[in-house]
Amino acid sequence: MLDVVVSGGGPAGLAVALRARQRGLSVRVVDRAQPPIDKACGEGIMPAGAAILAALGVHLPAGRTASFAGIRWIDDDSAAEARFSGESGVGVRRTVLHRAMVDAAREAGIECVWNTSVGGPVPGGLSTPAGDVRARFVVGADGLHSHLRRAIGLDGPAPVAGRRGIRRHFPVQPWSDCVEVYWGEHGQAYVTPVAADEIGVAILWRGAPSSFDALIQAFPAVHRRVAGLRPTSRDRGATPLQRFVRKAVAGRVALVGDAAGTADAITGDGLSMAFAEALAVVDAICQDNLSAYDEARRRLLAQPLTMTRLLLMLDRSPGLRCRVLAALASEPGLFSRLLSMHVSGAAPWPTLLAVMPRLFWRLARPRPPADRPGGAGA
Repeated sequence: MLDVVVSGGGPAGLAVALRARQRGLSVRVVDRAQPPIDKACGEGIMPAGAAILAALGVHLPAGRTASFAGIRWIDDDSAAEARFSGESGVGVRRTVLHRAMVDAAREAGIECVWNTSVGGPVPGGLSTPAGDVRARFVVGADGLHSHLRRAIGLDGPAPVAGRRGIRRHFPVQPWSDCVEVYWGEHGQAYVTPVAADEIGVAILWRGAPSSFDALIQAFPAVHRRVAGLRPTSRDRGATPLQRFVRKAVAGRVALVGDAAGTADAITGDGLSMAFAEALAVVDAICQDNLSAYDEARRRLLAQPLTMTRLLLMLDRSPGLRCRVLAALASEPGLFSRLLSMHVSGAAPWPTLLAVMPRLFWRLARPRPPADRPGGAGA
């Protein structure tokens, strides 16, 4: 009888396994794929997530990553930048991250069973084609379209018109030490440095299915920089970007990462949140009380969900977004305070109540001609 069996050997599942071993628990990971597992992902890890990786004993290979010092928002008229006040974030190809986490699991003595599908939970464990795996607790980390979540009856309604995402890499030296977010009429393009000579471009959009080549036309500043370059990866897409669940615990089964649902990828902190959930679920397992994980997860999600709602509102309101970006560009301290709140995971309302009056004052001021479309700042 194991302490924990994890369904899903991606970053979220491996983080659970690594933390479980650190806490002295016996654990096994089962996944139907074979490492390294790739996925459509922005590939930027916020400072808090990078710190958790280091604490779990994951060593990212030198020369295969790139640090980023902050976030830069760009639209047709403005560019607003905010930098982290402490450690930097890390950009890393998903395959490089997964190899490093698999290596860390091997060094920790964690049994990982690859190329093996999972049937579903059974009394006292998890079923697989090779037989049941007996464990006191089951953790589902099998992604956005989680089979385990559906098997335990926690699937929420699928969104009627969810947003979509697609990702491609290019062999070019990063031109910024920030993750750049280009805002367009129907979505965003994220440019993340992932190595000294490589970037990842992830596009999130609303609307009908489309191709990367068609979508990038809406972001001419990015398109000009990568036009004619031979991609270093195959395009990978994901849809929908939203998946709602009623809760993340049923009996002695808990869900982490995308399997536990996601509001949207617009904030870019999916990996960091998954790592934080991994720590929280293992803490609850050590207490023999998974309800403590559900409570901890609600606290972890409070700030990211607030930020997600605010950013999706800007996504749907081009006029408001244009004015907000202009206001943040003219007073960078506002953006820095919002980023600091987001990175720290602090309760959102104290910061928002402090920032909003100044932001509203900026929004109420007439925009100078140079900042208007068609003016000198266009």
